Amino acid sequence: MEGPVTAGSLPDPRPTEDKDAALVQDMFDRVAPRYDIANAILSFGSDQHWRRVAVRAVDPQPAERILDVATGTGLLARELDRAGADAVALDFSWNMLAAGKRSERRTGQRPLAWLNGDGTALPFADDSFDAVTISFGLRNLPDPRAGLREFARVTKPGGRVVVMEFSSPTNTLFRRVYRDYLVRALPRIAEVVTSDPAAYRYLADSILEWPDQPRLARWFVDAGWTDPRWQNLTGGIVAIHTARLPE
Repeated sequence: MEGPVTAGSLPDPRPTEDKDAALVQDMFDRVAPRYDIANAILSFGSDQHWRRVAVRAVDPQPAERILDVATGTGLLARELDRAGADAVALDFSWNMLAAGKRSERRTGQRPLAWLNGDGTALPFADDSFDAVTISFGLRNLPDPRAGLREFARVTKPGGRVVVMEFSSPTNTLFRRVYRDYLVRALPRIAEVVTSDPAAYRYLADSILEWPDQPRLARWFVDAGWTDPRWQNLTGGIVAIHTARLPE
């Protein structure tokens, strides 16, 4: 786990262009049918391990109310539910939620609380949750920094946030190899295993444009969170960021 970051300790993060929320929503609606399978293939099966580490970072306690934003088909929310939390699964893509509910019925799992909603305008009162999580979704919000502020609004004092997101590999050589994979290999694989290869070209571009670990940590501070830290996974391809709200 990396050290803490405080306000003013890092240069301002580079600005990100606003995303068209309707276009992103439409994209995720299109990829929903094969989304989980494609992610497992494109990550070489690492996505399951990443989720398990994220759950440990959340450290859910029995009956804690946890909001999983940009839940997709609810894989992380389901893991939190299995750990005993009262998980709410929220996503702005109806098709993603429908795919998650179909899987739930097919496998006979305990029903989650599914909700269609916007991660930058959450339909909850202040101080509603013990924790908020988001996995590979912060990057896709139209305004990620506004999302972090909104997560803080709905989290109880002393509560926590866990963000799992693609990040910057720490080794220079590995970073070059990974960049080449994103630019060259991933789009070609996506043409075979996904329902919308163009969506995965967007995925690659959005990862390359995303701020590195220290810069993202600064966003947490600016949004009102304290003691942001991160844990690198798979050489920094993914980082799990954690922070808390003041008591």
